[in-house]
Amino acid sequence: MRPPAKPSHIFDREAEWSALARFAVNPSSDVRLGVVSGRRRQGKTLLLASLVEALGGFFFAASESTEVDALRQLGSTLAEYAGGAAPYQFRDWQDALDALFATAAGRLIVIDEFPYLVRASPSLPSLLQHALDQGGTARRGGGLTRLVLCGSAMSVMGNLLGGTAPLRGRASLELVVPPFRYRDSARFWEIDDPRLAVLVHSIVGGTPAYRREFTGGDAPESIADFDDWVVRTVLNPETPLFREARYLLAEEGEIRDTAVYHAVLGAIASGNQTRGGIASHMGRKSTDIAHPLTVLEDSRLIVREADPFRHGRAHYRIAEPLITFYEAVMRPAWTRLERRQTVRAWSEARQRFLAQVVGPHFESLCREYALDVDDGSFGGTPGDVVAGTVADPERRSQIQLDVVVFAPAVPGEPGRILSLGEAKWGEAMTGRHLDRLRRARNLLALKGYDTDQAVLACYGAGGFGEDLQTAARRREATLVSLSDLY
Repeated sequence: MRPPAKPSHIFDREAEWSALARFAVNPSSDVRLGVVSGRRRQGKTLLLASLVEALGGFFFAASESTEVDALRQLGSTLAEYAGGAAPYQFRDWQDALDALFATAAGRLIVIDEFPYLVRASPSLPSLLQHALDQGGTARRGGGLTRLVLCGSAMSVMGNLLGGTAPLRGRASLELVVPPFRYRDSARFWEIDDPRLAVLVHSIVGGTPAYRREFTGGDAPESIADFDDWVVRTVLNPETPLFREARYLLAEEGEIRDTAVYHAVLGAIASGNQTRGGIASHMGRKSTDIAHPLTVLEDSRLIVREADPFRHGRAHYRIAEPLITFYEAVMRPAWTRLERRQTVRAWSEARQRFLAQVVGPHFESLCREYALDVDDGSFGGTPGDVVAGTVADPERRSQIQLDVVVFAPAVPGEPGRILSLGEAKWGEAMTGRHLDRLRRARNLLALKGYDTDQAVLACYGAGGFGEDLQTAARRREATLVSLSDLY
């Protein structure tokens, strides 16, 4: 059987659809289980439901409930699929799985929001393991049955196939559905102005549901309309987007005391990106926040990034832009926003938004851009792109590098740096920024890094001074504008 074509109503997602469709029609008898994960609102359900419809499979969307209620819901859905007059009655999950694989034998079976079921029935992964093994119920029916488990609780889904988990080694597909990348997001929002695209992306990121369901299709028409759009959508208590950041945190099953986790996220959003800085901001010891940081990282709400130039030093950043916006802009003004003093709250928070939200977000977009550049721009294929801090002992200072492009690592050889870059959102870049990059390049050479061919790059949303443009014409620097990013 040929894989079905992607429906026209699904924007982008060519790679994800192709992977799912190939899995669903793979003729190998060893291909049985697929695991699909990703944060909420990314379109996982749309992808899988569309594939099930194309192939005539079975789709079950679990909800947060007890085991008895979940079995009742599955019995009703399965009976409807089979054309039965009355819902199936299941004693337990073993009974339910026997009926499921018998009724949908040879078909694609999708269980959406699988973590809800695991929470109520922790033994379910073990029962599925036996069903998928040789002689199990999943292999007794006619044809090749395919099972896809899908979920948004990243900590649960991440552990499903790891360590000594029952389903480890059983999956032939492990797919994470990410947010749209920043260029795709601009196309999805139908925004042509690069500056407006960055501003919008710094709030809603690449989550597709925020474009339609959560804002009613309302997108800013221009830069002049941006402030009004924020007030009438993101900060409007009547829109689903208003409380979405809170729900993203509350929906992670491993998170209990949300106040502590919001404090951690708030510290990061305020610019405290090291463990010590976060703890100090919260008035706690570093050891006190080890567990919250681990849980947030496992939930993929934050990302831990090692500093390449400072051994043992790492920085944390929030993975979901809407959470950064909530912590930096909305949470400090929550009472005022709930009382619908929205215009005043936004007026007071706008500078904080530009400094704490847009500036760091622009830096992350520049790193994403650098990772995708063609081979000729930096004299080689990027292996990794990170931020880093270079100590300057002579001047007793530090140089923050926003975009460090490394060549692929070669064992036994010094790290080769393709490019060193600085990114600025709210100011014009000048020769002063280039001098700082030159200084960093020299310091790194003294530390043993290969910087001979390192390109010095200035990423500027506020333009470039004449001295910097002159240096670029002499090929002493590469200038990357907003237009270049898009």
